[in-house]
Amino acid sequence: MNTLDNCIMEYIEYCKYRKRLDHKTLKAYKIDLEQYKPTTVKRKIASLKSFFHYLEYKELLIENPFDKLDIRFREAKLLPKTISFQSIQNFLSILYAQKEQAQSDYQLRCSIRDIAVIELLFATGMRISELCSLKPTDIDFENNTILIYGKGAKERILQIGNPDVLSALLLYQKHFKSDIDACGYFFVNRLQHKLSDQSVRFMINHYVKLAGINQHITPHMFRHSFATLLLEQDVDIRYIQRMLGHSSISTTEIYTHVSNVKQKDILFNKHPRNLMRVNEG
Repeated sequence: MNTLDNCIMEYIEYCKYRKRLDHKTLKAYKIDLEQYKPTTVKRKIASLKSFFHYLEYKELLIENPFDKLDIRFREAKLLPKTISFQSIQNFLSILYAQKEQAQSDYQLRCSIRDIAVIELLFATGMRISELCSLKPTDIDFENNTILIYGKGAKERILQIGNPDVLSALLLYQKHFKSDIDACGYFFVNRLQHKLSDQSVRFMINHYVKLAGINQHITPHMFRHSFATLLLEQDVDIRYIQRMLGHSSISTTEIYTHVSNVKQKDILFNKHPRNLMRVNEG
């Protein structure tokens, strides 16, 4: 397959053996070509524009060459990676199995915390940074709601509707109350410090291996799966937008490209053409 990376590698080989370019030039070519992605190029151009505007402001430059340039890039939309329904179910099953098989108080506490973390990630679709920053007062167990502080200091309140998720959170709170009080954050590590993003990533990798899931899973993929699976259940995309904390509906609409399972089911099994009997004679 002639991917961009393969083409770059072949070109560097060509420059090395056919054009006989020196090592430093080859290295510079390679760096420049590997950075030829829309986001990288846009950032570099933005940096140059800003620099030239500064030179113009300081009157070190009579005319800004970027004023006459119209450079627009079309960035490829990367579809969000999701976890299948079955894989999430297997993942959760392993979590609860580890809790039942815990052979020490330490293992039991870790399992209780890990279950609460994953259940909440999937139940709310919150970002990992939002989860790790939760304070004890952000979770209202009387009304079963959670206050989430998102990007740009935007707040949103979500309901925790699943009884298993609530039970997992209450059990965690019961076992970690003194740690939570000492730390000031809801999710804590064994040193009574705020749980880090990296710790959650290690946690997920651990259970992925135990569950035998042949997929690299990140915390953010639970957020993607939350949105996609809700879409497949015919939930209005505007509700999903609010639950995810997206300021623009266009950000949420990317999930409509991923949610094709429901579409396939409708077109294969529920299209009215399937009910028609046409006389071909």
